[in-house]
Amino acid sequence: MENTQTLTKSPKLKLDFKDSKYATGRRKTSIAKVWLKKGSGKIYVNGKLFTDYFSSDNHKMQIVRPFELINQPTDYDVRCNVKGGGPTGQAGAMVHGISKALVLFDQNFKTTLKSEKLTTRDSRAVERKKPGRKKARRSFQFSKR
Repeated sequence: MENTQTLTKSPKLKLDFKDSKYATGRRKTSIAKVWLKKGSGKIYVNGKLFTDYFSSDNHKMQIVRPFELINQPTDYDVRCNVKGGGPTGQAGAMVHGISKALVLFDQNFKTTLKSEKLTTRDSRAVERKKPGRKKARRSFQFSKR
């Protein structure tokens, strides 16, 4: 006899984000699409809570930073879709997107967030490898004999 086992998929989180502000954040090769609305402080990344999505405490602190700077850590709900890059780039892209969306909510936040350089895209990226070298700048070991 066959023992068939049905795999139960976790239900896709349906979040109501009508009347929300949208912004796109970028960092390295990551792109974050961010929807922000007044709420209770929940942050969802790709359908999961951000505490479950990011394992590093540093990334978690980085994501909450824009809300702490404006002294409203639990006043907004965030839904974010992130793709590309690694966790550091994704967290940076989220911070950029959240900051831009907060400015859309209230122009008074702009001076605070801009002074901390959160509304500016960090354009640094990995330098490409050059031919005749081991990495981007590292040469092969020179041997005289």
